[in-house]
Amino acid sequence: MWKLMKLELQKHRLRWYPAGAAIASVLIVLLICMICYVEKAEGGSALSGLEEMFIIGGSLVRATFIVFAAVLISKLIIEEYKSKTVQVLFMYPISRRKLMAAKLLIVFGLTLVTMVLSSLFVYIVFLAVNHYLQLLPGSIDEINFGEQLISLTAFSVAAAGTSLVPLYMGMRNHSVPATIVSSFVIVAVISGHNPAYSIASIIYIPAALAIVGIAVAWRSLRNIERADLH
Repeated sequence: MWKLMKLELQKHRLRWYPAGAAIASVLIVLLICMICYVEKAEGGSALSGLEEMFIIGGSLVRATFIVFAAVLISKLIIEEYKSKTVQVLFMYPISRRKLMAAKLLIVFGLTLVTMVLSSLFVYIVFLAVNHYLQLLPGSIDEINFGEQLISLTAFSVAAAGTSLVPLYMGMRNHSVPATIVSSFVIVAVISGHNPAYSIASIIYIPAALAIVGIAVAWRSLRNIERADLH
């Protein structure tokens, strides 16, 4: 399986992904810092403290990389069906299910890793900036890092599972726009107008969506052997 994943990564040359992930992470932390700075300059406070910053930052990161995952699904799976190049893959002496599983594992794995790394980057950079500018009340000593790490991991795994849901819409008509648009719809539904008080901040909701995403992936793997490529 690992060899198949390496071949897929070499074939598609996803060099844009690390660069895009890095840029997105920087933009997220800049956005949070700018909002807090402007609110502080006006005598108010956008966030109640560092705990809320963790919630907001994590929600923004997960929303961003759910969309990134939809782009990965489009590049690795939907476009190959649309262009019929997947027919060439299916001529190899390897089962269709293994090929599809390798693609889905790449999407899930990349999404999970980048969510965790991006969240850590946002948290660390903001804490460093806050140490000097005091954008939000509170100090590093008050933070339970073990609890935050557990929360970060749980929400990232759930969101990585959720990121597979757009596969269902994309595979229906082999449509790239449908795949990406459905990811925006998911983000809009779970994030709402305020990520700190959205349903995404309740672990049961992302966990339920993750189960749906895994079910979609499992269904695609079950149907792949008899899928119509025309």
